[in-house]
This record gives sequence, C-alpha cells and structure tokens, in this order.
Amino acid sequence: QVQLVESGGGLVQAGGSLRLSCAASGRSFSDFAMGWFRQAPGKERERIAGISRSGAITHYADVVKGRFTISRDNAKNTVYLQMNSLKPGDTAVYYCAAGFLTNSYIDYVPENHYEYDYWGQGTQVTVSS
Repeated sequence: QVQLVESGGGLVQAGGSLRLSCAASGRSFSDFAMGWFRQAPGKERERIAGISRSGAITHYADVVKGRFTISRDNAKNTVYLQMNSLKPGDTAVYYCAAGFLTNSYIDYVPENHYEYDYWGQGTQVTVSS
C-alpha cells in the first residue's frame, strides 16, 4: 500500500503562484511514476502533469504547459507541482497519483487514470479573477 497526502492548495488571485506537495509513504517511492490530476465541478478528472520514476521524463497537458512544473525528490518521497500564472480556469481539486512500474518502464510516464494505482485525497485550488 502507498499513502499519498497532498498539501499546498488554497485561494490565490489570477496571475499568482502555488506549489503543491504530495508526500508518499508505504512502498518504495522510486518504484512509482507520479502524476497530478485535477477535477473541476461538472468536469471529468484530467491528468495535467506526470513524471517518470527517475524524474528524467515529464509530460504536461497543453492547458498547463509552460505554466506548471512537476518535480520529485525521491530522497524525500515527495512530488511537487509548481503552478505559476494561475488562471480562474485552473480552479479545481488537485490529486496526486502513483503508478507502479517495473524497471523495464523506468522512463515511462502514465497518461491515463487507470494506469495509476494509488490516489491522494485531493487539495482544493481556487483562483479568483
């Protein structure tokens, strides 16, 4: 089992920044690719960023590319999402997720929600105009 706990959400004005953190415990953190998803009211959950087990490979949804940065610190069992130039459309509950991958897939970044095995409880991000 892996437990994921997000933090860092809150209320921010448009144009501002937030950094989300997701602390993992349980199994070896470096065995998992990590992703950040978000879900706004009435919308489907969407993956906005993902990072490989090693941290060498990152993927972003077009809607956040150039504004958000995902990173991980395997020594601290933590994945981060730095969010800059926030817009009201970024308002959502943000979730981190962990997907177990064997060594054959060390640089693979899962894109779909069903490729992730464990989920955090979510943290609310609200961007005011």
